[in-house]
Amino acid sequence: MTTIGKVAQRAGVSQTTVSHALNHADRVSPEIRERVLKAVEELGYRPNPQAQSLRTGKTNIVALMVPDICNPYYPEIVLSIQTALGEVGLDALVYNTDVPGGRGANHAADYLRQARRKRVDGVIIADAALFGLHAELKDLGLTGVFIGNLDNGAMDSVGVDNFQAAYRMGQYLIEKGHRRIAHVTGPSHFSFARERKAGFEKALADAGAPIDSSLVYEGSFLSPSGHDAANWLVEEHGSNLPTAAFAASPLMAIGLLAQLYDLKVQVPRDISVAAYDRLSLLDDIRPRLTTVGCVPAALGRAAVTMLRDRLEGRFDGPPRREVIPFELIERESA
Repeated sequence: MTTIGKVAQRAGVSQTTVSHALNHADRVSPEIRERVLKAVEELGYRPNPQAQSLRTGKTNIVALMVPDICNPYYPEIVLSIQTALGEVGLDALVYNTDVPGGRGANHAADYLRQARRKRVDGVIIADAALFGLHAELKDLGLTGVFIGNLDNGAMDSVGVDNFQAAYRMGQYLIEKGHRRIAHVTGPSHFSFARERKAGFEKALADAGAPIDSSLVYEGSFLSPSGHDAANWLVEEHGSNLPTAAFAASPLMAIGLLAQLYDLKVQVPRDISVAAYDRLSLLDDIRPRLTTVGCVPAALGRAAVTMLRDRLEGRFDGPPRREVIPFELIERESA
């Protein structure tokens, strides 16, 4: 039977160094880690995760909860988190709480219980994944980071200033000469949707061009509601279209663009379109969308850094809030 001692002997390092190379890659040089991994492969060493967990009190597993894995926004977050965790010998256990599926808070609460039973080292929660359960995070019993705005400050959080980012988009459209602007908002039961709505409409009001309530359409953040918003615009305002429309999510903007195209409404000739948030798939959309926000991967990487600060003892103070800078990127659509 191959033991960690034999691996250490083959690699010419201590057993502690082997453990670091396998579980905490950042604690050894790349050359040492490569030597250890080569010895592991040559000897066919297979660590016993149960024994390791009993010995160290750690599982090297981080639970990651997302509300909708089918939404392209969240796979970008998942990939960035898995990559960042993998670089330091940690694994991600992904839970899809399926918020759009309407399973409710009990479904997500069960996932929280599962994570605790599995004795994960920590948890990262993506915004709406635990919608309606934020109060439970105060007594979670796990080291965690919340991606989004967590009003009760139950754990560390990282996010974008939704109000200010949307405000900047409002300013931008005003600077482009638009005054009559449609607004496709997110669901009002989400706080971050309300923040985006408030920021955008405040910018218009500050510029002396307050939003016309007849030009506000509440969507779902998903592309079908973008299609519906386009139909609504043409049916209700076809004879006098607004000169621009701002969608509070990239998926709604994609649906809006697609349906406007089918309705023979040209962007940006007939109406300009802009969106909140940036996704890699937007690179393949034409016309290219003008956006404000940050790439999801930036949030994922920051969440892992904050979690590791806690797990590795670099920070043990009260819950922190990190705000990721947003960027407005001008393209052909607006």
